[in-house]
Amino acid sequence: MRSKVVTIDRHIIDQERNYPDASGRFSALLYDLALAAKIISREVNMAGLIDILGQTGETNVQGERVQKLDVFAQEVIVKAMDHAGHLCCMVSEEHGEIIPIPDRFDIGNYVLLFDPLDGSSNINVNVSIGTIFSIHHRVTPKGGAGTLEDCLQPGYRQLAAGYVVYGSSTMLVYTTGAERGVHGFTLDPSIGEFLLSHRDIRIPDPPAKVYSVNEAYYARWSRGQQRLVDHFRGVNGEGQGGFKSRYIGSLVSDFHRTLLQGGIFMYPPDTKSPGGKLRVLYEAAPLAMICEAAGGRASDGSRNILDIVPEGLHDRTPLFLGSASLVDLAEEYLRNGSEG
Repeated sequence: MRSKVVTIDRHIIDQERNYPDASGRFSALLYDLALAAKIISREVNMAGLIDILGQTGETNVQGERVQKLDVFAQEVIVKAMDHAGHLCCMVSEEHGEIIPIPDRFDIGNYVLLFDPLDGSSNINVNVSIGTIFSIHHRVTPKGGAGTLEDCLQPGYRQLAAGYVVYGSSTMLVYTTGAERGVHGFTLDPSIGEFLLSHRDIRIPDPPAKVYSVNEAYYARWSRGQQRLVDHFRGVNGEGQGGFKSRYIGSLVSDFHRTLLQGGIFMYPPDTKSPGGKLRVLYEAAPLAMICEAAGGRASDGSRNILDIVPEGLHDRTPLFLGSASLVDLAEEYLRNGSEG
């Protein structure tokens, strides 16, 4: 029986030893993110008892109704991250423009991009929700405020990416690249610490026969996407079937299950959203980094998500991620379109 208890702080320190020239700034940034996650987790767990449920009456930059929990999570992350001198700027899925570092604080060399509370509308029905984050090194000269150039970088340049899922337990998953692996930490509320619970996560191979997609949009999909799902279901002469359908409707939760159990998650383009629905910087790129570091693949249907160079802070994309062979299969069906 393993007796070694590893906190996220200890794990980050152990990882830092692989970089002899490390200043500790990057590690401290990850500590602060973990602290913000603890605060958000506490509030989410109290959601049924205090007045933070429901909508604020406002609309965010995406044209979506803002939930009270979104506002809370946004404020917690910004306040936890803006003062320590690690960042040159931040960008949030909930905010239209770059979030600058206040003049009274030091300017750092990292950029934080985040979705403060993905799936927050589900909190009213007690469905798991999450936070997604991505970290880049700035590309403009040190010392000045961060710019769009610092934020609009392709996913393959990410230094780290992660998410927190607030469910029956709170779990933080992050990676600093394939060579360092993907690791999961479960929050022990009795001591207020994230403890290493899932070391070196790998997407199962061969893949689980599970697909995750909102099939209510079937009529709006391309013929290639329809045939792909028909293949999984074994209808209309497509494939052998035998796949299970699992869809929660909360991106972090659907991806978390896919990461641990295998299969494929899909949010394809459709006639209503031909350019896709999910955000490149706050959702697709960070989850793609995690997926690939765990041995999977992430695609927009024709190219790797990590190769996309965003042109705007809120660019959207289709998303297919999970077991590599199933993402390859999805690309094949989409490429062939209506043939067959």
